[in-house]
Amino acid sequence: MKKIHSLLLLCLTVLSGCASWERYSLLTGNAEAEVEIQGQAQQRSKPQYFVSPALYDGEAYQATQQAVQKLQSQYQPQAAVNVNHYVQSMMHDLVANLDLVNPQMVIGMTSFVYLDGPYDQTDLLGNQLSESFMHEVHQFGLGVIDFKTTDYIRVTPQGDFVFSRDFMDLKEEQPIEYVLGGTLVRHQGGTLINARLVSVASKKVAATAQGFIPQQVVDALYQSGGSEKLLLKQGE
Repeated sequence: MKKIHSLLLLCLTVLSGCASWERYSLLTGNAEAEVEIQGQAQQRSKPQYFVSPALYDGEAYQATQQAVQKLQSQYQPQAAVNVNHYVQSMMHDLVANLDLVNPQMVIGMTSFVYLDGPYDQTDLLGNQLSESFMHEVHQFGLGVIDFKTTDYIRVTPQGDFVFSRDFMDLKEEQPIEYVLGGTLVRHQGGTLINARLVSVASKKVAATAQGFIPQQVVDALYQSGGSEKLLLKQGE
């Protein structure tokens, strides 16, 4: 009987020892896992710094920054320093008050002339306004005829040309229904533009627009110098 009792005690001791060992393993295993997770978290939370190679050489970096600032100070583009910008605005006004919008209408562009000068003379600004309006009218989907286009290409040592301002080189009759032109007025700080669309047959004004081009924009056209007026030849 004593042997049986001793054997039972021995079995209970062994079983309790196994359970304690399992609990110890679980506890120590969790502790090791927590330590590992905490270590990974600390490793991830460490800030990472990236140093630009230029910072290794302080003098070179400073020289680069100074060069960039110098270039930025020299190049300061100004918004809308272009005749086309102001022509776009005037074109919107022309279309807005156009009496009859007919996509089939054919328009011819003429040079803008100075209100206080001869109507057969203009300058670079007057001709550029004509060219800019030609582009804008075409963008709006209206018909445009460039009557300065000849029926041939004139080949010369200086280049190949298809345009002419000599009426003898152009067709006498053009299917133009409306003409777009206007007058210029020199004003303090710039030039005032009076644009209008006129019917060739009735001479009725179909649309008008006004605009003001700052002097700095006008001056940008004459960077090459020569502001001589250009004489236009007219057919008889």
